[in-house]
Amino acid sequence: MSLLAIGTVAFDAIETPFGKTDKIIGGACTYISLSASYFVKNVNIVSVVGGDFPEEGKKMLEDRGVNLDGLEVLPDKKTFFWKGRYHEDLNTRDTLDTQLNVLLDFDPKIPNHYQGAEFLMVGNLDPRIQKKVIEGLVERPKLIVMDTMNFWMETALPELKSTISMVDVLSVNDEEARLLTGEYSLVKAAQKIMAMGPEYLIIKKGEHGALLFHKNKVFYAPALPLEEVFDPTGAGDTFAGGFIGYLAETKDISFDNMKRAVIYGSAMASFCVEKFGTERLQNLTQEEIEQRVHEFINLVQFDISLIDTE
Repeated sequence: MSLLAIGTVAFDAIETPFGKTDKIIGGACTYISLSASYFVKNVNIVSVVGGDFPEEGKKMLEDRGVNLDGLEVLPDKKTFFWKGRYHEDLNTRDTLDTQLNVLLDFDPKIPNHYQGAEFLMVGNLDPRIQKKVIEGLVERPKLIVMDTMNFWMETALPELKSTISMVDVLSVNDEEARLLTGEYSLVKAAQKIMAMGPEYLIIKKGEHGALLFHKNKVFYAPALPLEEVFDPTGAGDTFAGGFIGYLAETKDISFDNMKRAVIYGSAMASFCVEKFGTERLQNLTQEEIEQRVHEFINLVQFDISLIDTE
């Protein structure tokens, strides 16, 4: 089952209350593809890097079965770079440096053999680039999932809304859902967003889990309490990769199966935060993933008998 992912392959420098890193490999497409690779063998990416991107970074992705034919290398330019510092609660962060570099002229090119992909994950990028990728597909995928962020809501809202209207699933966090709609209630915000075009909406709530909306239905998946959380960078993209990867593996895009996909996405994200960068995602076993999913199931599973009040 073919899966196409577009987004950034980048460098990050991260500081949290538990430590800091120098320049390490990150980027939305990196986390998405690594996570999805545990569910589907054919993960194709479209992204761009500079001549400074190391061969070991490419090998790390290829070792997970990620196809790099759509990774453009611009030898005379530098790779996108982000530096940030997380606060004590790990939910808020300060951006210390952003260098767009190759993204300034990013013109995504979709290899011919990527055409016909049944699942498309559009990672966080300029919505005009996201739209160009969708329009560049000869055949519409079975499912298009899109991620975005508050920056585009504040600087390119008309273009963002146009792109949102083209996708099946939108993934945002609670702050972004409120910003996009002007509604504090996430239920009201969800209805407004789905009226923009997406049939499904995921609202991520960080350490408080995630909500899945479809018409008048709502599903809630909690976050797993973890003993150690080192770095939340990439957790949302890892969630997205697990979510669409599971759907691509099972070939089922019903609401009930999307509930399962949310659990698998949450499980993958829980691994991501246990180490800095992509370290934890590089060598997981299927046994670890299934065990983590069972921990999520045990977290919410209970028996109850309703009291007859009559």
